Amino acid sequence: MNITFNDLRDIKHKLPTGSITRIAKKLNIAEDTVRNYFGASKLDDGETIGVHIEPGPGGGVVHLDDDAILEAARAILAEQQ
Repeated sequence: MNITFNDLRDIKHKLPTGSITRIAKKLNIAEDTVRNYFGASKLDDGETIGVHIEPGPGGGVVHLDDDAILEAARAILAEQQ
């Protein structure tokens, strides 16, 4: 799946407090891994997982090998509506 970096960050910024923890627990991964997915670089406790950024407009294009974190974030946002 492809998404612009800015769109990915926008989704992250719209998430309510505690969402990173909630996603990490749901998917059984480190919280920093979820943060890295959304553009952070916290490699101490997390890892990068299938996120490839190509420079370009909108912050560049991000290719996601696995959209499970993105879909979990979208589900949380849908609950807010």
